Amino acid sequence: MRYSPKEMLAKLVSFNTESWRSNLDLIHFCRDYLAAHGVESTIVPSPDGQKANLYATVGPKVEGGIVLSGHTDVVPVEGQDWSSDPWTLTERDGKLYGRGSCDMKGFDAIALALVPEMLEAGLKRPFHIALSYDEEVGCIGAAIMIEAMVEAGLKPSAVIVGEPSMMQVVTGHKGGTRMKTTVRGHAVHSSRVDIGVPAVMVAGKLIAWHDEVMAQNKANAQPGIPFEPPYSTLHVGVVAGGTAVNITAEHASFSHEVRVMPGDDTDYVARYLAKIADLEGPMKAIAPETGITMEITSQTPPLAPEKEGAAETLSRRITGDNASHVVAYGTEGGLFQAAGWSTVVCGPGDIAQAHQPDEFLTVAQLDAGTAFVRALIAELAR
Repeated sequence: MRYSPKEMLAKLVSFNTESWRSNLDLIHFCRDYLAAHGVESTIVPSPDGQKANLYATVGPKVEGGIVLSGHTDVVPVEGQDWSSDPWTLTERDGKLYGRGSCDMKGFDAIALALVPEMLEAGLKRPFHIALSYDEEVGCIGAAIMIEAMVEAGLKPSAVIVGEPSMMQVVTGHKGGTRMKTTVRGHAVHSSRVDIGVPAVMVAGKLIAWHDEVMAQNKANAQPGIPFEPPYSTLHVGVVAGGTAVNITAEHASFSHEVRVMPGDDTDYVARYLAKIADLEGPMKAIAPETGITMEITSQTPPLAPEKEGAAETLSRRITGDNASHVVAYGTEGGLFQAAGWSTVVCGPGDIAQAHQPDEFLTVAQLDAGTAFVRALIAELAR
């Protein structure tokens, strides 16, 4: 059961692991593949048992070593115009097309395909391969996997999160909080809107608050901040509500997020709850049964640059990349760092390909990622 990185990528792409689906077939394949090489895996299931994380230690069970982290879920292909089957890896003109080829089964494939080389290298320190579920919907799986890894006593010296960075060493990214707000209104004929509570219009005020706060952040942005944009952002992505134009809406809901830069200690959730409280009083004065509820659906901490971080030092030495790189998108890196583990993001592929129709990873980037992990093997064999 030896695969080249390209062959392994073809296998992983063949599993449809859109985030709304189960990833268990892929996880069980990885477990069986590792077992065939004598490597024991630990599966950490989701609460409902429909999905799972997997982590495995390759090499001696000692402190130190490197975590190779990747997620197994991909975004949906529905509504996208693909030139070839998204679940069949297709090579054209030096590009490997398939859903997840770039984000981020390419790195997963490299880590798995090189397991035999890790075993043959006589490692002095271990690799910990960590594969998660539901990264695309809020880094949900990684949180419980990391907790299990900590409880198991793993103490790596570095974590490499292989999200597509064109093999640049990324040391910082924004954190994210995702929320869902539900407004309970009071329905009356719209001609008497004065005695009703229109849930959609109340939701509109809350939605507008997001723009107002982001505008303040933009106005207060400090020069020299490397993020694009150089401030914390707020966004509403999904809205639903109302039944007819002549009825004050009884229900409205929307899903929203805040993406916070490292070092921004503003409690946006507290500020938002204060805004909710301001609006609820007048609502309840008209109809006591009305109100607003907010639930946090996921929280991912930012990744902050580390002073003399082990992961950064190692990755820069191997890649030769000494430039400073931060990204606006989030990864599971902040969760590993929050566990006390030195972390960077460094993986093959261009993030511009993520989530796109005809997503691809170039063969050159797959080769560059493979060379990087082979250099890590040599490092741990010293």
